[in-house]
Amino acid sequence: MEKNKKSGTFYLNPYLSGFIFGMVLLITFIITGRGMGASGAVKSTVVEAVNTVAPAHAEKSDYYSKFISDDAHPMNTWLVFEVIGILGGAFLSGLIFNRLKFKVEHSPKITSRRRLIFALLGGTLFGIGSQLAKGCTSGAALSGMAVLSLGGFITMMAIFGTAFVFAWIFKKNWI
Repeated sequence: MEKNKKSGTFYLNPYLSGFIFGMVLLITFIITGRGMGASGAVKSTVVEAVNTVAPAHAEKSDYYSKFISDDAHPMNTWLVFEVIGILGGAFLSGLIFNRLKFKVEHSPKITSRRRLIFALLGGTLFGIGSQLAKGCTSGAALSGMAVLSLGGFITMMAIFGTAFVFAWIFKKNWI
């Protein structure tokens, strides 16, 4: 195992990883009273950026103004710290297990540029969808299923069903 850690080929058992994630989700429910999600952190960051660059616009906007107040700063939400922790943990994992490097993973059939364009497009669509749905897959599906919500199960089936169809359509971009 020590050899695998140094070579960058060591990965945690996926069943153990899933169990640990489930325990983190349970602890999140106990401590905060709600599940995990990342789209709220992105929203808070965007609201703060718009408020910093164009405060008059943010105050007049129906969307931004409801997140800006003198009492609560958008960046003080625990979701922002959750995402900072995820990014920090990913960086440390890459550093410890020798996987920290700049590279673009892509199929030999496509260019790095095409892969990055599709990743940006997919991320943008996911971000728009998470705001329209008032939450991301973590909040809607995983946290919903954790409390045995029918909506959580339906959301997870819709996510995987849609992903299956789109994966078949766009598979040439990574296979």
